Amino acid sequence: MKKILLVSLVILVSAISLFGAKYVVGTSADFPPFEYVQNGEFMGFDIDLIKAIAAEMGFEIEIRDMSFDSLIAALVSGNLDIVISGMTITAERAEVVSFSKPYWTADQSVVVREDSDLTVTVLFGKHSIGVQTGTTGDIWVEDNLVTTKILTGDFKRYETYTLAMTDLINRNLDAIVLDSPVAQSFASVRPVKIVAILKTYEDYGIAVNKANKALLDLINEGIRRLESSGKLAELNLKHF
Repeated sequence: MKKILLVSLVILVSAISLFGAKYVVGTSADFPPFEYVQNGEFMGFDIDLIKAIAAEMGFEIEIRDMSFDSLIAALVSGNLDIVISGMTITAERAEVVSFSKPYWTADQSVVVREDSDLTVTVLFGKHSIGVQTGTTGDIWVEDNLVTTKILTGDFKRYETYTLAMTDLINRNLDAIVLDSPVAQSFASVRPVKIVAILKTYEDYGIAVNKANKALLDLINEGIRRLESSGKLAELNLKHF
């Protein structure tokens, strides 16, 4: 009990010291339904989540859009305070940034054109596969298909999923590999379909600079409160 009270006191002191602060939040807004731009406004589950955490814990945010593979570098350099961008918690990333408790679990999907006869076998042989640079889909294809020479065709990296999706629809790719919730979102509005799910069991987390433990504690407390109040469940229903 004393330990619980001490932890609560530490969080309370941190919250008081950070109350009213303003933090720069980085995201890569091409990842619906987690983050995207609509009518000039940032939208999506992640955007609503970080806004809800900020409101709950009493701080302000400024959201900046940048390429996914530059987010961690910007966080480490101090150009960003927080990153929320459907980012999977990995051992490699956790070496350089600190992650919040997980708020979402996802797998990877294999997406082809709606009129394609290709199945999961598109991952084998001389086919062209696209991914977003720096994502876990990128890492999975590199480690499991390219390095092992299971995939002998072209392996193409893109700055955004939107560019990869455009090349797929324009028949410059045979398939793309991306996070399952995002694949489902694209499949509902684009002429594409999901032909396989790769069970990777990835946890998404909110990243902060390793030197800012007080901010990490604040974010974790915010997530905990949203879980307890049912607000996190409401956001899930809204977006999924």
